[in-house]
Amino acid sequence: MKKTVLFCAAAALLLACAPKTTLTKSGLNPDDFVSSYNDAPTALYTLTNASGMEVAITNFGARIVSIMVPDKDGVMTDVVLGFDKVGDYFPENNLSDFGAAIGRYANRIDQGRITIDGETIQLPQNNFGHCLHGGPTGWQYQVYECVEADNSHVKFLRVSPDGDNNFPGEVKAYVTYTLTDDNKIDIAYEAVTDKATVINMTNHSYFNLSGKPAEHSIVDDVLYVNASNYTPVDDTFMTTGEIAPVAGTPFDFTTPHAIGDGINADNQQIRNGNGYDHNWVLDTACDITKVAAELYCPANGIDLKVYTDEPGIQIYAGNFLDGTVTGKKGVTYPQRSAICLETQHYPDSPNKAQWPSVVLRPGETYKSRCIFAFGVK
Repeated sequence: MKKTVLFCAAAALLLACAPKTTLTKSGLNPDDFVSSYNDAPTALYTLTNASGMEVAITNFGARIVSIMVPDKDGVMTDVVLGFDKVGDYFPENNLSDFGAAIGRYANRIDQGRITIDGETIQLPQNNFGHCLHGGPTGWQYQVYECVEADNSHVKFLRVSPDGDNNFPGEVKAYVTYTLTDDNKIDIAYEAVTDKATVINMTNHSYFNLSGKPAEHSIVDDVLYVNASNYTPVDDTFMTTGEIAPVAGTPFDFTTPHAIGDGINADNQQIRNGNGYDHNWVLDTACDITKVAAELYCPANGIDLKVYTDEPGIQIYAGNFLDGTVTGKKGVTYPQRSAICLETQHYPDSPNKAQWPSVVLRPGETYKSRCIFAFGVK
């Protein structure tokens, strides 16, 4: 009996002295992100700044998991969709792009075919006959290696072998997230290759600035897009090659207005996209100091400005969310409960020579930046 009492006392002391896991401000438990996928370890990294903002990121797909920002009353609000555990991001559990760093090629490539230096290459066809987001095992479903991390930034490396989803060349790609003290998330991409290839990276965060995706549809939020033109699509979501003016169409956000004003309009492009799922041709001339897009939530005053050195931005209004996915804190995500603002080269640029090139050759360095700047009105 005495031995049992002593053992229990010792066990209780050990538990009391064990380090306790500190939850993130968004309620995530870092232990729930300690796992492995394809024998590579996963973890959660938390960035904080002097303003009290917090960004949680996992190296599985280099995904943003949560973003905590203050609303107009100072209430900290998680403004992105995601999951509580890393396993929920694994493709066998959920085919989701939530928060991911997409590669090699964000968006669609027509019929999954590219031609480089006269050689035609067949890529996977995983979306209406097209190659979407690098194929079925794109980088969003791979583990990035963390090569640098502190309280303000984290840098990930993805080494993509030659023939990865049939893309040519071994590519070494870096994604660096930096949280600044003025509440900006600065995302920098870099990549090099040993063979001519194509690359087009982006971040696929799903934003709901209200922090209440089950209750607040993004159709009530106000959107501005610094673009006089967009790229129309056919009924398989593939760009036609046309660059069309937004004036007089539901795609004109040059004056800020509610997303819901035109999302269900009697318009062929709206029907083709099942709402907004299109690339806008930015008027910023790749100048990262100019606002490319702005999203504002009147319900709580949170404002998001997007800056980029890319020529385009894909805006996807959560048209295919349907309430069947359960995310953080057991919340389900209904249709149009979030919006994606994906800075990028235009979809299917490898097959449209008239558009800015996405070819990367040995000796060159691919670079791209996107800044998500948060504030309140």
